[in-house]
Amino acid sequence: MTELANRRVVTGIGPDGRSRVVIDGPIPQHNAMSAALAWRSAIPADNTGAEDAAVPYAIEVLHSGHANFAVCEFPPRTDALMHATDTIDYLVVLSGEVTLVLEEGEVALGPGDFVVDRGVVHGWRNPHDTPCRCAVVNIPALPVGAGRTI
Repeated sequence: MTELANRRVVTGIGPDGRSRVVIDGPIPQHNAMSAALAWRSAIPADNTGAEDAAVPYAIEVLHSGHANFAVCEFPPRTDALMHATDTIDYLVVLSGEVTLVLEEGEVALGPGDFVVDRGVVHGWRNPHDTPCRCAVVNIPALPVGAGRTI
């Protein structure tokens, strides 16, 4: 398991019942995918315990009924893979640039840009020479289309 450079700080309740930091360190990257979960929780979340809720990132986690908080990197010179998910996704560009490709139109994005993707068919293209790193939250949602999810 390698680690990503982004630091994550997770709070919890200590044995004395007081709030404290339970995890402070890099986001673990469990596999070679260009995404890694910083945290995941059922809905509603169970905030008890101090166990690390991050698991290896895989497309299946988007269909688990959990909310997922991840860091995603779009490698340089990659084309858009068009897809849709049964989630609402909140994405913030942390560094680099990426193009959000839709069935009708494209949007160039850079550091500080926020995206709310409401389960529509979309893809991410990085035509640049540097990677683009984003923070992403996926929350289960009712589907908006038929037969187009990944």
